[in-house]
Amino acid sequence: MIKRIFLASILFLTSIISAQNNDLVKTDGIVNELHKNNIGKITFMNGNIPLDQYKESDFLKSFELQRKSDLNIRVFMNNSVTNYLHQLNPDLTAEKLLQTGNLQFSFYVDNKFIYKENINYGCNFGSGGNKNTSTTFRVPLTSSKGEDWWAMYMWDRFKLNGGENALIEGTHKLKIEIRPYLKNDKDDVKTGDLIAKGEIQLIIKTPKLTAKQIEIQPILPNSDWEISTFSFDKKKIEKLNTDIANYSLKEITSVVVVYDKKLLLEEYFNDADRNTLHDTRSAGKSFASTLMGIAIKDGHIKNENEPLNKFYNLKEFENYEAKKDSVKIKDLLTMSSAFDGSDQDGDSPGNEENMYPTENWVKFTLDLGMDKSKTNGGKWDYFTAGTILLGDIINKSVPDGLEKYADNKLFKPLNITNYQWQYTPQKVANTAGSLQMTSLDYAKYAQLYKNNGVWNDKQIIPTEWVRKTLTHQIQIPERENQFYGYLFWNRTFTSEEKNYEAYYCAGNGGNEFIIFNDLPLVVIITSKAYNKPYGHSQADKIIVDYILPSIIKE
Repeated sequence: MIKRIFLASILFLTSIISAQNNDLVKTDGIVNELHKNNIGKITFMNGNIPLDQYKESDFLKSFELQRKSDLNIRVFMNNSVTNYLHQLNPDLTAEKLLQTGNLQFSFYVDNKFIYKENINYGCNFGSGGNKNTSTTFRVPLTSSKGEDWWAMYMWDRFKLNGGENALIEGTHKLKIEIRPYLKNDKDDVKTGDLIAKGEIQLIIKTPKLTAKQIEIQPILPNSDWEISTFSFDKKKIEKLNTDIANYSLKEITSVVVVYDKKLLLEEYFNDADRNTLHDTRSAGKSFASTLMGIAIKDGHIKNENEPLNKFYNLKEFENYEAKKDSVKIKDLLTMSSAFDGSDQDGDSPGNEENMYPTENWVKFTLDLGMDKSKTNGGKWDYFTAGTILLGDIINKSVPDGLEKYADNKLFKPLNITNYQWQYTPQKVANTAGSLQMTSLDYAKYAQLYKNNGVWNDKQIIPTEWVRKTLTHQIQIPERENQFYGYLFWNRTFTSEEKNYEAYYCAGNGGNEFIIFNDLPLVVIITSKAYNKPYGHSQADKIIVDYILPSIIKE
C-alpha cells in the first residue's frame, strides 16, 4: 500500500515537472496544500470565500438554488490557461493564443449533456485576470450581490438552452467539465484534454406564491389616464403575474397596457411602483428622433436631409474625406451612415464601448474614418455614436439647448414632470439612451405616436414626422421581415397564428415601448435583465403569450 502511494506521488510530480518543461510562460505554481490536494477539481462554494481562507469543509456537496443565491465555483488547475492553449498549438505566441482561445465549459444535469460554451477570449481569470500565471480561479455562477461576471451570463445561457427545463423541482446532479479550446483562421475549434471537473447536488424548490402576487393589481387614482372598462381575459394576466413572481420571467419591473387611449393594466414587480424611474437604456434613443422632428417643425433645422457639413467643419476632425460631408441627419436616424462604427462588432473602431471612456463623444464620432464597404443610407448597422451627433445637432440648433427644449416642447405638454436624463461629458442630455421615466409616462410617449402626434387636441409632433418615423425606412439585415424607421424598430408579432405589426422603442434588458399598427394598443414593458440573453425574448413572450391572447377576441 505504502509503495503504491509512493509510486503515485512520483508519477504526479513527474507529470508536473514534464508539463512545466514544455510551458510557454512561468505560472504561479500550485499555490497551497488545498490546491495540491485538489488539482483537476471544480469545487462549489456559497459566496466568495478567499483562497487563503478556503477549506475542504467549505466544499459544497449540495446547494438549494434560489432566485437570489451565491453559487460560486473555484477551479484548481495544474497549469495556466496560456500553457494549456500552448499545448494545442506550440507555434503561437502567448498573445496570439489568448486572442484565439480560452476555456470550454460543458454542463450536464443528471448525467445528461445540456450545454457547451467556448467562452470569449476576453473572459479573464485569477487576480487581475492573469491567464498567463494563474493556476486557480473563482467565478460566480449566480450572485445576489450585484456582481457582473461573464460566468453569470454563461449560466443564464446554460439555463436558456436546456438547463431551465432540466432543473425542475427536485434534486439534480449538476456536473461541469472544463477544457481548453483554440480557434484557427477558419474558425474551426480544437479542444484539449479535460482540465477540471466537479459536481454538486442542486435542490430546486418551486417558490410558494401568495394570492396577492398573482391577482391583477388595481389601478390607483391620479394616474393621469382615463381608466378602461374593456373586458379582457383576466386568467391570462394572472398567469403572467404568476410567471413573473416565480421568476419564470425574470427581472420584469412593470407591464402597462393602454387600450383605445385608456389605461387597461398597470402592473409592477420586483420592488418597482408607479413612481419608479426606469432605466430603459437605448429605448431613450427614440426621443432624439422625436425632438429632431419638433425642431424641424419649428424651423430650427431645415429637414432631415441636411448633411453634417452644415453643422460642423469636418476638416477640423481626423480622417476627413468628402464622404463624411455627405452624411445626412436621415442616415443617422436610420442607422445607415457610412461611419466606421458598429455596435454589433466588438472590434469596430466606432463601437460604443470605445466612445464612453473618451472626454468628448462628439469628437470621437466625427474623428472616425469612413467604412469603405458602406455607402451613406445604404445598409443598416446599429451605431450609438450617431445618436450622439443627433443630440448635439439639436442642442446647438434650438433655443436654450436640448434639455430645456425637450421639457418645453415635449414633456410639459404631456404633463411629464418626473424624469431624469443622463449626460455626455459636455453636460448635454444624452440621446444615446437611459432617459429615465415612470412607466405611465413612457406610455404617454408611446401613445403620442399612436395619436399621430396629438395630445389633448394639440399637435406635439408633426403628423408627417410620425408617418416617416413609423415607416419601413430600411431593412434590418439577417432579420426576416424586420425594419427600422427613424430610431424606431419594426417587427410583426405572431400570436395564436395571427400576425400583428408594431413599431417599438427597445433598450438593453428587455425594455420595450410597443405601438401596434392595426390594434388600438400600446404596451410598455420595463425590465432589469441587462445584458442577459433572455431580455428581449421574454418581452416578446409577454406580448405573444399573455397580452395579445388576453385582448384579442375570436
